Amino acid sequence: MTISLQYCHVTVHDVDAAIAFYRDALGLTVASDVPAGNYRWVTLGIDSQPGLELVLSVPHAGRSQADGDAMQDLLARGMLPMIVFRSDDVDQTFETVRATGAEVLQEPTDQPWGPRDCAFRDPSGNTVRVAQAPQA
Repeated sequence: MTISLQYCHVTVHDVDAAIAFYRDALGLTVASDVPAGNYRWVTLGIDSQPGLELVLSVPHAGRSQADGDAMQDLLARGMLPMIVFRSDDVDQTFETVRATGAEVLQEPTDQPWGPRDCAFRDPSGNTVRVAQAPQA
């Protein structure tokens, strides 16, 4: 049996601001932009991992009012799960992302558990980490 990750959802306040971050800062490509009433789902592809996608939507998209309100509250408090990307050059990736004006949480650091990584907040406050495997 073979299993792989197909996509994951990232809840954001502003889909357009999130597109700019994930596309312009991290290099993902917009694969689809699907409207659904007052909401939309935007799928971004990861060129280095064909078939793996990130789906952006606002808290109330596809959810009940109560669930959307709860998600909105978690998003506003920065309590949604972080997103971790892998890079073959975390220092270069850091400089590219920082140059877009993204909020820096951590400059590239060699972690005691192995990887070198850095961290940012996306425009909605989600924590985004970028890690590089340790050099052999």
